[in-house]
Amino acid sequence: MQVRTRFAPSPTGYMHLGNLRTALYTYLYARRTGGKFILRIEDTDQGREVKGAVDVIYKSLQTAGLEHDEGPDVGGPCAPYVQSERRGMYLPYAKQLVESGHAYYCFCTEERLEQARAEAEKKGETFKYDKHCLHLSREEVQRRLDAGEPYVIRQNIPAEGKASFDDVIYGHVEVDCSTLDDNVLIKADGLPTYNFANVIDDHTMGITHVMRGNEYLSSAPKYNLLYEAFGWTPPTYVHLTPVMCRDIQKDKDGHPVLDENGQTIEITRKMSKRKGDPSFEDLLAQGYLVDAVINYMVLLGWSPRGEREFYTLNELKQAFDLEGLSKSPAIFDIAKLNWFNGEYIRRLSPEAFLEAAMPWFEKAIDVKRFDVKRLAELLQNRVDVLNQIPEMIDFFAERPAFDPELYTNKKMKTNPDVAAQALEMVRPVLEAIPEAEWTEANLHDRVMAAIAEAGMKNGQVLWPLRIVLSGKSSTPGGAFEIAYLLGKEETMKRLAN
Repeated sequence: MQVRTRFAPSPTGYMHLGNLRTALYTYLYARRTGGKFILRIEDTDQGREVKGAVDVIYKSLQTAGLEHDEGPDVGGPCAPYVQSERRGMYLPYAKQLVESGHAYYCFCTEERLEQARAEAEKKGETFKYDKHCLHLSREEVQRRLDAGEPYVIRQNIPAEGKASFDDVIYGHVEVDCSTLDDNVLIKADGLPTYNFANVIDDHTMGITHVMRGNEYLSSAPKYNLLYEAFGWTPPTYVHLTPVMCRDIQKDKDGHPVLDENGQTIEITRKMSKRKGDPSFEDLLAQGYLVDAVINYMVLLGWSPRGEREFYTLNELKQAFDLEGLSKSPAIFDIAKLNWFNGEYIRRLSPEAFLEAAMPWFEKAIDVKRFDVKRLAELLQNRVDVLNQIPEMIDFFAERPAFDPELYTNKKMKTNPDVAAQALEMVRPVLEAIPEAEWTEANLHDRVMAAIAEAGMKNGQVLWPLRIVLSGKSSTPGGAFEIAYLLGKEETMKRLAN
């Protein structure tokens, strides 16, 4: 039997990092087993649909390198792959369940349901539909249908017994049927609910393995009851643990909550765009490399065999397995992602890094004025995320105001008085270098010779020179590299000022 997996996002906007991880696992398992990876758009909840979101899904998958074998944009034997375009196929299946007694028409008004919910709330009970319409006679149902009364079709959950399923991560799971609600299968607008449509779609598309978040664990027993009602074999379920993040607990006004020692209280919560957590698109826009994000996200909830951490996508196709999936929630750690990204940056060729860095150079400097190739060489081992670049190089465009106390550096044995002496000494040395000979090598040789002749320590001259040229204590490259990149005219201007 060929493995067939599916990624079935709703078109509600950005690519959530949890969704990206689900897509990755689904894709990698299909590739590892020589199976098919299917993209299906689940748009039955059209009230939440965001215009252009489908294009975001296509772009995100393409950017991540997750090429689907079947889908709305590439076609396939199970087309169409958009649920709203399949709407005509769901009602016949629901009617089949009505005929077999596994579903029924419900004509209850919203007012009646609201009243029942309110009564349940008063009693402190969880609302569950009371099967009010289950016992309507066939004739009464037909009369009301002929009269055009609005209706939904509900699943008829058995009043007794167990509903169960098997999961790769959680093992055998079963619940009492008495705890389950008769959920709606077909809504009043004729569209199926997610719970019904995904069962029909998974079966008719031949899906063998369903990977999704563990928030669907509670719904899976109902899905299996539907499979049993149709006489179908359910797919292999893989309910993935959530991607969590650490945050500071806040009160209703948004202020940090403090413990008895006055320290902030850290909490662990599920990642959410509403809480300000980044999406896949956000991370790329901030200067994270696609390969680094993919590699890091795969490891959030899956452990490879051995200690290895760095994998290309092609290597992951061979390494990924279901046995390595974790039962514990994964913690998204931005510091670890930064480290990962920095390692990936270091592994780029100089040409590739320059290409990636150029848009960030352009945010801070006039790239036509500088040797950007040399600047990239200086930055590649210092940058973890590309969005750090503008702040690291902005002084090339204009030296910022700075605190003269930066001249004080115990390690370099310098202070403002020593710095003044050093800069006065080095200024004519630099002035004497012809512009045509303004190279790092010449700057180094002339200045170092002058330092030795003056009997000063290297740091006593080079530290103040770095400060006066950049206004910063931390820079890409030292005094000679900065002076070379600034050019003679700008270097002397900053010394004069």
